[in-house]
Amino acid sequence: MNRDNATTIFDSLSSGVRLDAWRLLVKAGNEGKVAGEMAKEMGIAPNALSFHLKAMLHAGLVSVEQQGRFLRYRANITLMMDLIKYLTEECCGEDTQASCHPSQLNTLCKQADK
Repeated sequence: MNRDNATTIFDSLSSGVRLDAWRLLVKAGNEGKVAGEMAKEMGIAPNALSFHLKAMLHAGLVSVEQQGRFLRYRANITLMMDLIKYLTEECCGEDTQASCHPSQLNTLCKQADK
């Protein structure tokens, strides 16, 4: 991850619709969601959602798979974790035992889920 990649991702998520779509896809996990289902759940027109999903696809935030006449989207969780790592790589300096150190990220995420 570098600054340009991070900027592209943040640009892609700077829309409320895209942020909502991202959160919906994260919630769906590996199963993902068909674009039409997403549009219905989000209460927006399918063509408007397609515009936003295309921007997210360009940024690498989502992947898409053709399933018959439907498009199934999935969140790229690995990319988001790389972004979090990039944002926090300097956190807490060299104190690897500090709770804010990137090496502790998985522990923090598990605690937040409780």
